[in-house]
Amino acid sequence: MSATVEAGVVVASAYWPESDVDTVTAVTGFVVSAFNPLVAEVAQRCMSAYDGEVVADRTAIVLASVGGDRTSADVVAEAVAAGTRVAPLLFFQSNPNAVLGHVAARWGLAGPLVCTSPSGEAMADAIACAELLFAAGEAAAALVITAEVADESGGSDRAEAVLVMARERA
Repeated sequence: MSATVEAGVVVASAYWPESDVDTVTAVTGFVVSAFNPLVAEVAQRCMSAYDGEVVADRTAIVLASVGGDRTSADVVAEAVAAGTRVAPLLFFQSNPNAVLGHVAARWGLAGPLVCTSPSGEAMADAIACAELLFAAGEAAAALVITAEVADESGGSDRAEAVLVMARERA
């Protein structure tokens, strides 16, 4: 599998859910919300699907989410409004770089970490960020991830990840 994006080639991809009974593996230190474990799960699947090698210190991770971790934000807002104690782990996990740090450590990646909250299509925004990193010489590859959790209006949790190699590396 090798789709082309403007400045690179997609060499691996993964989605969540893959079926109606798909599950997400819990991640120690991330509580209440499915957002961070969802990001870690799809990153794991994508990296496991790639049988080549990446240059760890030249591989970026880009996360784009229109809604972000609304669950954690809502839990914190409710606790503050009620004047109750907020669990310390919620502060840690409310920063999307926290789960990217987990992913980077798991795969030994030491390139740039970028998180965006686009108003439009998340994957297009994330790919554009990766392409900017390639053009600036900051990365030779990028693990590009999108994740959204279900909200009150319905839908379901979903995530996608692609591993993109800059054209000169592909």
